[in-house]
Amino acid sequence: MKLSLRSAVGLLAAPLPILALAVASPAHAATPAPAALRGDVLPAIAHAHRGAQIDARQSIPVTLSLALRDQAGLTAFLQKVSDPHSAEYKHYLTVKQFADRFGATAQSVRRVTDYLRSQGLAVGQLSANHLTLQARGTAAQVEKAFGTTLATYHDASAKQDFYANTSAPVLPASIAADVTDVAGLNDYAHYHSDLARNASAQATSDATPMATHPGLTPAHARTAYNVASAISSGYTGSGVTVGLLEFSAYSQSDVTTYDKGYSLTPPAPTVRTAGGGTTDTSGEDEVELDIEVVQALAPQASVKVYEAPNSDAGELAVYAALVSDDVPVISTSWGEYEAGETPSNLTAVNTDLQEASAQGQSFYAASGDSGSDDAGNGGTSVDFPASDPYVSGTGGTTLSLTSSGGWSKETGWSGSGGGVSSEFATPSFQSKVDTGSYRYVPDIAANADPSSGWSVYSEGAWDEYGGTSAAAPNWAAFTAIYDSEAKAKGKPAFGFANATIYALAQSSNYSKAFHDVTSGSNGAYKAGTGYDRVTGWGTYNGANFLSAELG
Repeated sequence: MKLSLRSAVGLLAAPLPILALAVASPAHAATPAPAALRGDVLPAIAHAHRGAQIDARQSIPVTLSLALRDQAGLTAFLQKVSDPHSAEYKHYLTVKQFADRFGATAQSVRRVTDYLRSQGLAVGQLSANHLTLQARGTAAQVEKAFGTTLATYHDASAKQDFYANTSAPVLPASIAADVTDVAGLNDYAHYHSDLARNASAQATSDATPMATHPGLTPAHARTAYNVASAISSGYTGSGVTVGLLEFSAYSQSDVTTYDKGYSLTPPAPTVRTAGGGTTDTSGEDEVELDIEVVQALAPQASVKVYEAPNSDAGELAVYAALVSDDVPVISTSWGEYEAGETPSNLTAVNTDLQEASAQGQSFYAASGDSGSDDAGNGGTSVDFPASDPYVSGTGGTTLSLTSSGGWSKETGWSGSGGGVSSEFATPSFQSKVDTGSYRYVPDIAANADPSSGWSVYSEGAWDEYGGTSAAAPNWAAFTAIYDSEAKAKGKPAFGFANATIYALAQSSNYSKAFHDVTSGSNGAYKAGTGYDRVTGWGTYNGANFLSAELG
């Protein structure tokens, strides 16, 4: 049975119980029955071929998500901190303040820790927000601890071998209320990057940018999105950290070549590993695109690359790291169609995203490159985490420049992910444009069509890339510029992005601060005046946006 969050996680909605009992306790029972985490079975096993049980001696890392202490209190706080009319507007929490008010209690952590150790598992680090706990044991120990079987599978369509739990994990009643998800019971790599290459561009390994089909340069991007004047005034993102959530490693030498090619001198990116990090470089081009877009638009922002394994456990570990580090601006270009996530994982990530909003972290996510059919099954579906109300889903446009490199027009890109969530309720900030019951995606957009894509240096060559992968870091870079100017003027930072975006978009300054994209389609939906499910509110007009918000 699928656990629905659609009445759970709108900005003003109270969440449904995250944990449900699989077996009711008989009235005469001396002790409560164990509880199963419903929905904590990988959807991919439904179409994969099952093999043998995995080696009992195999080491299995797991990540346990712990229940919030006061969901109702957090929901009320998020309402106030996101409301421009509230005295608490943008009065965000620190990580410690969040942990003290909403993190798991010391007693809850102790109960879970004691149980894991009693099953022979080695208990690792508790995250700073007191909501994520690492552990490791043999397959036999993990199976016993969580009442399930781990088997091998082959997914022919994805050409992937993996292991996964065959049934939902079962927890003893003593800790059932303390745990919302157990990740790591599978190692299926299902997060994809929303990257698109311009097939007509000719890649070249020259030391300098391509002469033909060069793609969007830093200078043209700054002019097109009207941030050149802000940068020349010293608002370059200096002092602001942009965290990039990645499931692949990258090559710094490629980034260095890009910087030299465009005479950029940004701080060198740093790497923060989560869940053990990753040595996989299959998404190297994605990571390098993300870094280079940020450096092109916010040349003095500090870029921190968060690397994790492409797995459920890696996903939870990297989100926990991002919120525990309280990175002010975050971008990710990796996602999964909503139904591809286990409901318990979806719930656990949503908890971290609520924390990000409570702490004033601006979080952008690519909305996908498959238009209105993110799942690719002929229907309509949207991408997660872009669909989460505490994330700013970032769609895509086709950008046209003037002869001098300035902004001419934008149309909705056919690949721009957008539509209606099947999991999340309409948040309050979206209620004026979404009259239905479920959240609309995306919230905003930026250039994503590979035919108007970015000049990128990756895998030893200059090339041209687009996709909503380029749109999310574009907005993250602009937010870094915004935050650097806000600090200089003694104003609040951008903070929870959807609160800032929707308040400005629904004010008299909308046509000043945004490029309203009124044409184009992503399949089931068409762009139009104001908000739409192809480009959201549209793209930013940098200097005007800054002026409208910061004076």
